[in-house]
Amino acid sequence: MLLLSPGSSFMAEKSHSPGEKQGAGDVSPASISRTDFQKVGLISCAALVAANMIGTGVFTSLGFQVAALPSAFLIMLLWALGGVIAFCGALCYAELAAALPRSGGEYNFLGRCFHPAIGFMAGFVSVAIGFSAPIALASIASGRYMAAAFPGLNPILASVTVVLALTVLHSLTVKASGTLQVIVTCLKVGMIILFISVGFLAGNKAGAIFTPTSQDVPLFFSHSFAVALMFVLYSYTGWNAAAYIISEVRSPQRTLPAALLISTSFVALLYVGMNMVFLRAAPMETYVGKIAVAEIAARNIFGDVGGRVMAGIIGAGLISTLSAMTWAGPRVAQTVGKDFRALRWLSHTTAGGVPRRSLFLQTGLVLIFLLSSTYEVVLIYAQFALATCAFLTVAGVIVLRIREPHLPRPFRCWGYPVTPIVFLLLTGFTMLYSLIEKPWEAGAGALTLLLGLGLYFIASRPGLKTNP
Repeated sequence: MLLLSPGSSFMAEKSHSPGEKQGAGDVSPASISRTDFQKVGLISCAALVAANMIGTGVFTSLGFQVAALPSAFLIMLLWALGGVIAFCGALCYAELAAALPRSGGEYNFLGRCFHPAIGFMAGFVSVAIGFSAPIALASIASGRYMAAAFPGLNPILASVTVVLALTVLHSLTVKASGTLQVIVTCLKVGMIILFISVGFLAGNKAGAIFTPTSQDVPLFFSHSFAVALMFVLYSYTGWNAAAYIISEVRSPQRTLPAALLISTSFVALLYVGMNMVFLRAAPMETYVGKIAVAEIAARNIFGDVGGRVMAGIIGAGLISTLSAMTWAGPRVAQTVGKDFRALRWLSHTTAGGVPRRSLFLQTGLVLIFLLSSTYEVVLIYAQFALATCAFLTVAGVIVLRIREPHLPRPFRCWGYPVTPIVFLLLTGFTMLYSLIEKPWEAGAGALTLLLGLGLYFIASRPGLKTNP
């Protein structure tokens, strides 16, 4: 999962000036013929969205799922269901991005669909935890895998070192960020495919049963299933990247839905395949409470030496996730800073186009999460706040359709209104039961949302807000 949480993009965003109205729907027919060849087609678009989703969660989530859900069938169902939710959400975001073409993601969408205070709240969540918490999670996972590969290595020290090194690299130029991202993403996808292929050839050593049983029915409707689904949704986060590439896509009305279907299906297959290999490689109880689940599976498949090698490869591969979030995150703070004088310092960029102050702020928050909390606590806390923003954004598709039916929409969500309703029901289900099952972590996420609302009324006082 490349976590591109509220307001982010795999690519550096293009911010327009306050008076500029520019978007996919504003291109003249004459200019289309001259520039269309420069845009991406179906395969490139699908590859970009898939690269945004594949990340930390698939290598870490199983250990937090099997304790309460000791069913291989339900684990597989969780990951397939996550793909459905991601596809529905991406289609909804794509419509809003086409209709409201301005940088900022949920900060822009929710401000227009509901109220500027709601948009600011989402922007605050992005700046405060939307990237910093997931970067901390990815760095924790990377450190654990590197420590498994190199016994004696301090995992926290490894995590901090990687975070600081990437901060330095991404503080240089945007071009350096792009080159690094392409390399590490290709290595990561290749590693996953290799691991799945070898894992299936190794056979079902744990004797896992993937057919449903009568015991699965009550588990499916339990609180535990909803909380486990929250981990899966975290793993799929990144589907919202589709909202930021529509102006770069050739024939978006046809290409984007097809690319979304291909990319989410591809990622879902990888995730289902990966977890099936995990469950076939070792008994479920060996994974309970563990973060480096792929290392456990690799040791059972390849032996100790092979397991250490695979752990090292996975730890290095997670740098792709860290790099992408380190790159994209500061652009949200930069956009918020342009709209509020009190936060103008966040909008400053270097000659190379890097919002360095926002980047350093993000790194400071990452280190706080990294050194003060456990993996599970940070994940539930951050995901609840992010899921709330995504829930409101998808609801905004319905609100905007009703309130502004004549607004130009170069792309319209497939299957409306079923698509947003499916997303809202399933996401709302996980949020409700997360509050019941994990009240402290989810409650902290809710308090962060309320803090963002309060800060809006301070930052928007006369003389402190500019006109976006």
